[in-house]
Amino acid sequence: MTVPTAAPAADRALKNKHRAMWALGDYPALAADIIPGLGQVLADACAVRAGDRVLDVAAGSGNAAIPAARTGARVVASDLTPELLAAGQRQAEQQGLTLEWRQADAEALPFGDAEFDVVMSCLGVMFAPHHQAAADELVRVCRPGGTIGLVSWTPDGFIGQMFAAMKPYAPPPPPGAQPPPLWGSEQHVRGLFGDRVTGISARRAAVRIELFAQAADFRDYFKARYGPTIAVYQSIAGDPGRTEKLDQALADLARQHDHGTGTTVMDWEYLLLTGRKHP
Repeated sequence: MTVPTAAPAADRALKNKHRAMWALGDYPALAADIIPGLGQVLADACAVRAGDRVLDVAAGSGNAAIPAARTGARVVASDLTPELLAAGQRQAEQQGLTLEWRQADAEALPFGDAEFDVVMSCLGVMFAPHHQAAADELVRVCRPGGTIGLVSWTPDGFIGQMFAAMKPYAPPPPPGAQPPPLWGSEQHVRGLFGDRVTGISARRAAVRIELFAQAADFRDYFKARYGPTIAVYQSIAGDPGRTEKLDQALADLARQHDHGTGTTVMDWEYLLLTGRKHP
């Protein structure tokens, strides 16, 4: 078994910051409102079946882990933020499902080599700051011939553009941290996996969003519920001028992506990628 080495103090501080960020707002409610079916899409693409040993990395509140558990698979949902795991556990119990909920860093997973038949992540591992370290862990804990599956927002899609719009207002990233939407680039993910993952299948699709009557409603919803957005606003809370500019930028982004049907209707693009660990 490979045992991850202790993280340096700077990395621990960064992970504590990430953990606190994802505890802001109400991500479980947002996931239920925005992407209720996306975890099922990933579980289906990974062909999860009864008896499989499945790990959902950066599982959040279990939007992919819970559908996987419905198949009869033995599922471990891991995430850096215990508040999200607790919300997922409550949801699973309400559905009569039993999963293991484990606090874990995606870049240093507390699991053995080749322990899982399926390793997946739905809009989760993409937010680990060091992409190669996270990819290495996905591969390490998957058995030879096992499946690795990912859903990630694309750089050119709505959420990728939202992060680009927020970037000028956010504190500079720490050295070595990479933008989350890069995981939505097939070329980037292929580069991370190299020849360790074969038979890669990748396709772009979109989630249709019809929750918001107006563009400003989207902005206000994310300001109240989405940890990364809340954190950026907190960083500029003392500057009303910059806050107003960010307000305008996010509302403008929603208008640009609106289909113009009378209410705000948008398609948010993601990359669905699956492959098998080289035997």
